[in-house]
Amino acid sequence: MAGFEDIVKKAFYMGVGFASYAQEKAGDTLVEIKAQSQKLADEMIARGEMNVDEARKFVDEMVQQAQQDVVQSSETNTEKKEPRVIEIISEEEPEAEKSDNVDSLKDRVASLQEELRRLQRE
Repeated sequence: MAGFEDIVKKAFYMGVGFASYAQEKAGDTLVEIKAQSQKLADEMIARGEMNVDEARKFVDEMVQQAQQDVVQSSETNTEKKEPRVIEIISEEEPEAEKSDNVDSLKDRVASLQEELRRLQRE
C-alpha cells in the first residue's frame, strides 16, 4: 500500500504545483497589463490626448477589467458541469425479433434437410 500512498501524494503535490503556477502566471499577466496600460497612458499624456488624472483612471480601469476577466474565467472553469450522457447500445435484439429469426432459421434448416435427403436418394 505504500506505493499507492506515494502515488496519491505525488498527484496531490502536482495539483498544488499546477495551481501555484497558474496563480503566478495570472499575477504576471496582471503586472504586464498594468505596465502596458501605463506605457500607453504615458504616450497619450505626452501627445496631450489625456491628462494625468484621466491616465490614472484609465490604468486602474484596465487592471480592474483584467482582474474581473481572470475571476470570471476561473469561476467558469470551476462551475459544476453536467456529466456527459452515455448511451449504452445493446448488441442483443429484442425478443420478438429473436423468435422470428429462430422460427425462420428452423424452417430453413428443415428445408435444407429435406433437400439433402432428396439428393441422397438420387
